[in-house]
Amino acid sequence: MAKKSMVNRDLKRAKLIKQHAGKRADLRKIIASTDASYEDKMAAAAKLQKLPRDSSASRLRTRCALTGRPRAVYAKFGLGRSKLREATMRGDVPGLRKASW
Repeated sequence: MAKKSMVNRDLKRAKLIKQHAGKRADLRKIIASTDASYEDKMAAAAKLQKLPRDSSASRLRTRCALTGRPRAVYAKFGLGRSKLREATMRGDVPGLRKASW
């Protein structure tokens, strides 16, 4: 199990990302715009930097839904490698089985 504080921190980040997503998208659109003036772009960049760091989507970490493990998480299933293997062995994941050759 991962530390509860780390899992809660990621949940807080996810909430902030959702809360500021529209504002960040609008500011990034202004910065990337070709017809916006230099002053507008600089103002948009300054506003973007004023937003909380944790509202950036790149700060979110994928975690196992069962254990909270941050590494070796398969995005398709939302599980870490060990829990995915256990679920596969039990037959809980349709279309997935242990390789043998």
